[in-house]
Parts: sequence; C-alpha cells; structure tokens
Amino acid sequence: MTLLKDILYGVSISAVSGTTNTMVNTIHFDSRKVEMDDVFIAVKGTVADGHTYIRKALDLGAKVIICEKYPDNLVNGVTYVEVDNGARALAIMASNYYGNPSKNLKLVGVTGTNGKTTVSSLLYQLFKKAGYKVGLLSTIKIMVNESEYTTSHTTPDALVINKYLSLMNDEGVEFCFMEVSSHGIHQKRTEGLVFEGAIFTNLSHDHLDYHATFAEYRDTKKTLFDNLSKKAFALTNIDDKNGLVMLQNTKAKKCTYALKTFADYRAQVLENQLDGQLLKIAENEVWSKLIGEFNAYNVLAIYATADLLGLKKMEILRLLSELENVDGRFQYFISKEKITAIVDYAHTPDALKNVLDTINALRTGNENVITVVGCGGDRDKSKRPVMGHIASEMSNKAIFTSDNPRTESAAVIISEMETGVAPQNVKKILSIENREQAIKTACQLAMGNDIILVAGKGHETYQETNGERKDFDDFKIVKELLTSLNK
Repeated sequence: MTLLKDILYGVSISAVSGTTNTMVNTIHFDSRKVEMDDVFIAVKGTVADGHTYIRKALDLGAKVIICEKYPDNLVNGVTYVEVDNGARALAIMASNYYGNPSKNLKLVGVTGTNGKTTVSSLLYQLFKKAGYKVGLLSTIKIMVNESEYTTSHTTPDALVINKYLSLMNDEGVEFCFMEVSSHGIHQKRTEGLVFEGAIFTNLSHDHLDYHATFAEYRDTKKTLFDNLSKKAFALTNIDDKNGLVMLQNTKAKKCTYALKTFADYRAQVLENQLDGQLLKIAENEVWSKLIGEFNAYNVLAIYATADLLGLKKMEILRLLSELENVDGRFQYFISKEKITAIVDYAHTPDALKNVLDTINALRTGNENVITVVGCGGDRDKSKRPVMGHIASEMSNKAIFTSDNPRTESAAVIISEMETGVAPQNVKKILSIENREQAIKTACQLAMGNDIILVAGKGHETYQETNGERKDFDDFKIVKELLTSLNK
C-alpha cells in the first residue's frame, strides 16, 4: 500500500474531493484491471475517453478517481482529484509510484523518424560489450540487462516504462537507451522521466495521420529536448534541416553530429560494401558491419553518445567494429545462385529511398533490383503515392503488396500507391495483394546476382488484418523461398 499524497507529488491539481491522506493499492488507466482500493486515472485517448469508465472502475472497487472533470454524482468515501491533464498526471504518478526509477540510472532518449531502433539497440549492445549493466526500451523488445521482454509500442505507456525502469534499478542497471516516438511524447508518456540526454536522428514524412501538420510533428519531437535539464546533453544531426530546431530552447549541453556539415562529431564514408563500410571518425578508421550512408549517421550518433557518456574514444571505436546489425534493418541473405535478399523496416518514403540509394550504390554490373513493398492500413495515407513513386523509380521491378492492412482494404491501399507511379514506370510494377505470393514472385523473377528488397515490416513476425495477427516473418519467408525455389 502507498500513500496517495506521495503518488500525487508534482501533479498539477485543480481540486480535491475527499482526502489524499489515504493508502491505496496500485494505479490503473484501464478500468478492466481495477481492483479493490486501486486508483483509476481517467485519460482521454485517441480512441476512448477514460471518463466514460469511471463508473465501471468504482464498481470494481476503485478508492480514488483522477479525472479532468468530476462526474455528475460523487460517491461517498471515494477521493476525487481533478487535474489539468490526465495523461500527464498518469505519467508523473507512475514515476512516483515506482520510486522515480529514471533518477537512479542514466536514461538516454532517441527520437526521429528513422534510426531510433538501430541507434538505441546498438547503444545497448555497445555498452553491454563494454561491461556495463544496460537496459533497452525499443520497438523490437525491452531488455533489463540480460532479461528480454516483448513490447507492442515504440514508446510504451507510462506504467510500463516505469515498471521496467524499476526492474532495471533492482538489477543494478547503469544505462538505459529508449526509443521516444512522437506519439509517446504527445501522449505525455515520458513526463516525469529524468533524461541524461536525448538524440535526434532525422525528420521526414510520417505520422501525418496523427499529427495535423509536419510542423506539429516536428515540434512534438522538439518537446523532448525542451524538457531536458542543464545537466543533460542534447545531440542532434545537423545535416538534417530540422536538426538545429531541436536545440532552440533546450537548457541541455548542445552537441551536433554530421557527415556533410561542420559539427562537434564528424564522420566520413571511405568505402561501402555489402558486408559493411569503412568510416573515418575522430581521425581514426573504423570498420562497421552496418551498410549505407543512413547507417553511417547511426554509427556516428552512437559514437558521439558513448563519448558524451564517458567511454574512452579508442574503446568506443573498437566496440563499434563489433556491433551486429539489428533484426529487420538491412538484414540480408545470399542464396547459392548469388541472389541477395534484403529485409528492411523501411516504411516511410525517406527510409525507402535511403535503402534503395544504398542498394543501387552497391550494384557492380547489370544486377536487377526487385522491390516488394506495401503501406500500413489506418496510417498516414499521404505517403502511399510517394512510396509507390520511389519504389517504381528506383527499382527495375516493383511489386506492390499488403503490409499490415489492419481495418483497411489491402487492394485500396495498393491502388493509392499506384497513383504515385510515373507513366514511364507503369510497366515496371506488379500488384499482388497476398504478401507471401508477392515475395514468391520476386524470388521467381530474380536471376543470379539480382537483389530483392522486401520493405516495410522488417523485424515484425506477424501480419495484422481486421484486428487479427497471423504469423508472418519476411526474412524467414524470403530465405525459405530462395532456398527451395533455386535448388
């Protein structure tokens, strides 16, 4: 049991009915999980408003209701606390409930359109190799030192974040690297957390189904930096035109990285091959297993962050060369017939262009590039024709297919992608709704030395249609098909 007054510390409270000097069990924002003597926090979400479930929470035994507006009828013996913002209150209360665990480790947030998973995951990998106890909160998984947990959101809800940060405290974790999405920032999931630093990778077209404008999307990302303390660092990619925007109002130590611009941390790509690239960082050459210019930025961000966190420069360079690629990020397989299949999470126009730029730069002769790509349902529709244009323009053959259709028609999504195809590229495209059949067709079309790119789902091991998820692993499928079709 915990004293309610202690959990409410730092929350902006408008009014109280009842007493905050009462002991409570735990806190929930999902009324279905409420039990006797719990706190229920009514949060206005994008789909449902928690205020409509106050009665249900009370029926299940809630002792305290946190809300933005009192219900019409107050129940005797129940404490009601009116707050300015339910989501913000939830985050601060979650942090307090778990003992403010972010204060007891060095938490670094990574934000941007592309690169969040790679940078955070490889920072986890690097610091593990350096001998530290490390945590990771990412799209792919949550790691508490050696223990792995599954995750369903890029930035989990505030209760989940603080629960795992608390577990990290228990395990003696010193550093934690966390993906921070624009959704997570906008929904106040990171409020109450103490960040040692924040990294900005890049910004491009994405999530305009959620954010009204690109400016709002950018400014939401910027909030992470605005809220940093003077003791923290703010590291930004200034080759991106929005990089310096992130630093405008931050109180943190300002640091920059770039490949093409003068910056605090710079790198140069000396060689680029299918099995990696040779970089020059801090006047030293280092081999990285990560491929492409976009990954050169990621490696440089990792180097800069490790330096800012106190690791020795030569140790960082040595460890960079040992880092393994992240699942679903330019993950490749070469068949006996020398057909290369690449699986990548590229699900935005910029990410798709970066991957195809890298593939085309690696071509040595007459290899064909065959791209299998789709767009997710119930997401930003404006990027669909752009993705269609990029795939058809930069590939010898593009096969449009389903991604995660969710509640939309895969056929409609594909038709919207087709509208972006230039007249001269129409003959280069095929549209095959079934994703496995689309991948199989790409494998059948490919000849020796050709390159197949399967884009959009990357590390995901499922496909979601109408609320149901079925097993689907792009890398596993393309590998099996190339092995069986070309024996």
